[in-house]
Amino acid sequence: MKALVLEKKSQLTLRDIELPLEVGPNDVKIALHTVGICGSDVHYYTHGGIGNYIVRQPMVLGHEASGVIVETGSAVRNLKVGDRVCMEPGVPNLTSRASKLGIYNVDPEVSFWATPPVHGVLRPEVVHPAAFTYRLPDQVTFAEGAMVEPFAIGMQAATRARIAPGDTAAVIGCGPIGIMVALAALAGGCSKVYISDLSAPKLAIAGQYPGIVPVNVGEQSLADVILKDTGGWGVDVLFEASGSAKVYPDLFAPARPGGAVVLVGLPVEQVGFNVPAAVAKEIRIETVFRYANIYERALQLIASGKVNLKPVITGTFHFSESIQAFERAAKGLPSDVKLQILLDGERA
Repeated sequence: MKALVLEKKSQLTLRDIELPLEVGPNDVKIALHTVGICGSDVHYYTHGGIGNYIVRQPMVLGHEASGVIVETGSAVRNLKVGDRVCMEPGVPNLTSRASKLGIYNVDPEVSFWATPPVHGVLRPEVVHPAAFTYRLPDQVTFAEGAMVEPFAIGMQAATRARIAPGDTAAVIGCGPIGIMVALAALAGGCSKVYISDLSAPKLAIAGQYPGIVPVNVGEQSLADVILKDTGGWGVDVLFEASGSAKVYPDLFAPARPGGAVVLVGLPVEQVGFNVPAAVAKEIRIETVFRYANIYERALQLIASGKVNLKPVITGTFHFSESIQAFERAAKGLPSDVKLQILLDGERA
């Protein structure tokens, strides 16, 4: 089958590749429709690896996906041919200790699409366990279905934050994940969410949503804005979603005493951590790695209309334009949030 293959750092090809498509009794075969380009995909393309995950042989990219079931295994009862679906890209060992504890996202044995050496889904078809495949409600489009994966990260962050109704929050970083975190925080009960970045176009997109207050940190400090608005108190929850080492020296400044700081972004290098500043406020620190037991709730929120992900999709490419799509994503244009690739159907 033809697929988008990362041959090595900075080298992409659209070529035929042999990949297994045997459907087991608990599997489904899916014809891919829409695949989003994630920051991790771009990082593999531009750097050839992420941490200990190094691209040592050709790998198909893509893990944010939706499609249509074209075949089901003999034991599958909850899905049928023709169902529109989205897929959770990480498959754990369901007998592992992590899975039994309900935290299968940190299972050391998890197999995750487009994470070396596992191939991704920028290809016509894929076989996937039915247990990690979810039917799309009628009102949810394929484009939105491919956004469930990044939104699930936002949902995981909001869940880890233990938001109480009426809480205020701030998100550092207005990229795709930052906006997903902000939307999930609002859906989780926050009354107001500040979001900061240097990109005016991205902040303008986030600012379209009621309840989100954009802060351009090229013009004013996030902490100054929040402390002024809250009478020097701070926000209940602070989410770090930029992955920038520059934010860490003053990370705890916008958070209130006894508040929470949730780390979502992944710095490329080690960062300094101001322990006395955290201790002085008795800050609760949480971390996020992907998600667990989130997909169905994320879909329900999208289907309800309470979360609108369409404004975040800022560019759509046909499968034949996949290389150009990645070249554009690698540029990090200020106006781009989420780019998607269509493997089937007309350009959205």
